[in-house]
Amino acid sequence: MTTRIHVPTPLRAYAGGQGTVEVEAASVGEALRALAVRYEGLRSHLFGENGELRNFVNVYVRDEDIRSLQGEETPLADGAEISIVPSIAGGVASPPAERTGDALVAAGRAQELELSNEEVLRYSRHLIMPEVGMAGQRRLKAGRVLMIGAGGLGSPLGLYLAAAGVGTLGIVDFDVVDETNLQRQLLHGTADVGRPKLDSARDRLRDVNPHLHVESYETRLSSENALEIARDYDVVVDGTDNFPTRYLVNDTCVLLGKPNVYGSIFRFEGQNSVFWAERGPCYRCLYAEPPPPGLVPSCAEGGVLGVLPGIVGAIQALETIKLLLGAGEPLIGRLVLFDALALRFRELRLRKDPACPICGEAPTIRGLIDYDEFCGIPQARMEEERQAAVPQITPRELRARLDRGDRLAIVDVREPHEWEIGNLAPLGARLIPLGQLAERMSELDTAAEIVLHCRSGARSAKALHQLRQAGFRKLWNLQGGILAWSDEVDPSLPKY
Repeated sequence: MTTRIHVPTPLRAYAGGQGTVEVEAASVGEALRALAVRYEGLRSHLFGENGELRNFVNVYVRDEDIRSLQGEETPLADGAEISIVPSIAGGVASPPAERTGDALVAAGRAQELELSNEEVLRYSRHLIMPEVGMAGQRRLKAGRVLMIGAGGLGSPLGLYLAAAGVGTLGIVDFDVVDETNLQRQLLHGTADVGRPKLDSARDRLRDVNPHLHVESYETRLSSENALEIARDYDVVVDGTDNFPTRYLVNDTCVLLGKPNVYGSIFRFEGQNSVFWAERGPCYRCLYAEPPPPGLVPSCAEGGVLGVLPGIVGAIQALETIKLLLGAGEPLIGRLVLFDALALRFRELRLRKDPACPICGEAPTIRGLIDYDEFCGIPQARMEEERQAAVPQITPRELRARLDRGDRLAIVDVREPHEWEIGNLAPLGARLIPLGQLAERMSELDTAAEIVLHCRSGARSAKALHQLRQAGFRKLWNLQGGILAWSDEVDPSLPKY
């Protein structure tokens, strides 16, 4: 049976860059194992050491989660299509539209608020819509939304919620504006570089709508403060970019009975849903556990198309406004996948997991936990410390040795598109991406002295351990990577 497997963006680097792969298989398990045989680098992403499919990878045949069918034994018809949906970050009926808003913004609270003449004029395009009208606009004004993050997703989210007339917007962020943010984080401008994101976000949002009340939390959301911060808000919107905070936001919303408007982005693909445990699945129902640290690249490592968070964040704003209004059908029990390059939306049904540890039939999580520990961060830090113990050579030391005429093999383990930004080819560097290192080791001389480098030093440290295990001994890791080379040796080399 010929089966087409759709490989998501985060995994394509391990599948030869392919977005769709055809295999011959009679069941889902056979298809996935055939894929892992063809692309060995995918095996650790799909299967655990016990050979079972990992919990943080969901697999759909057409639009059905195989866990609701026969699992890996699900049979495949000829021409079947399989979608792999990893974490990148229960089909229940949506509640009646008129009930949704009542649960979020009490009618009495909204009725107490009047719209000034200036507000009536400002929101006139809303007011002439029967789905909004005066009553709906009052609900928006009475609405309290907590936004986690003022970055890529938070930018369109905050701008549209402010413009729509949401009365109170809470923002949690403790970062400062960096030049690399400006390609996608439209809340901030060039003049804001170096400012706290909360400050620039507040100024921009108040310029959009002076009627907006902004509540700022310049802190890292944690198990110690999340319940207290989120308690008085109607909706929590997840604009985070890391797994510990994502699970923290989910569990906080479940414990407080709040809807969690979810969005995630990677390169040119995005995901959207609304997780509300009282009316459907939560994030843990979709991804019972996070991927190991480092398995899924961050935006800093993998990149993100600048316009993508605008689209995904705008959908988050839309879902938030619908929840406050009590209008339409929220994305409860549904996951929307967006492929920007193909300009294609796909919708998958989600089911509430009866065994979910926080919203299932017998929950085992009754309070907030250590999310760094849950996501394996302490172990990852130990691994980083272990990798930091690898032999390091500074950019200045490498430059001095090359000037002395020492014969060194320089190996760049970044991706080809990173090589094009800037490289050390004039010094004899060669490109062997980390994902290809295992199959291209034969190109390297075990007797040679090899200097490995990447963007900042993390991937090259992994490459060094990989080569060491294969018998290479004369190895160095370029401390700080090509960024440090630009800072310390050659400022003409672009930084990214």
